[in-house]
Amino acid sequence: MKVNSVIRYLVIGDFFVNAGFSVFAPILAVFITRQIAGGTIATVGFAAAIVQIMKVIVELPVSKILDKNHGEYDDFVSLIFGSTLIALVPFMYLMASETLHLYLIAAIYGTGIGFVVPPWYAIFSRHLDKFQESFEWSLDSISIGIAGAAAAAIGGVLAEKFGFNFVFVAGGIFAVFGGAMQLKIFSHIRRKVPRGQVKPMPDKS
Repeated sequence: MKVNSVIRYLVIGDFFVNAGFSVFAPILAVFITRQIAGGTIATVGFAAAIVQIMKVIVELPVSKILDKNHGEYDDFVSLIFGSTLIALVPFMYLMASETLHLYLIAAIYGTGIGFVVPPWYAIFSRHLDKFQESFEWSLDSISIGIAGAAAAAIGGVLAEKFGFNFVFVAGGIFAVFGGAMQLKIFSHIRRKVPRGQVKPMPDKS
């Protein structure tokens, strides 16, 4: 079953970004409680909450702004900006030593997600191949699941053998590669999109 270029690159990008964050997800709480001054289990919870709060604050305004311009260039800019912020997050953990640093990283991560989610869903939805909608959404879901399972299983082993910094660098490299894959959709994005278009349209491969 043939999948067009935009869907393929978005799915591959999603795979690597999720693999990057999943590789250190199992050890993040341990890192915070052992390596961060004043870090506790409560700190882990507060950091996770900040991610979601910033995502909520940013996501709706970004989506409203993107919807005002009926083309995909602004979607692309938002997608790449957010992906860049997200890709920086694993590397920021290398410099974190205080709880304040963690909260700042969490805020940046949540902001990045807020800029990525609206354009990602919009572009993905518009470029779905006709009669393959369920398959292509499932393809992305499966890629995330595989990336999460494999990276999480490997991440704990890598951290045990090589330390926290190695795992954060590895995760960052995966995230950067995943974000870079999204650059490949630029030649396929649409200058104009009819207002209210929700149905999939033919796309060049």
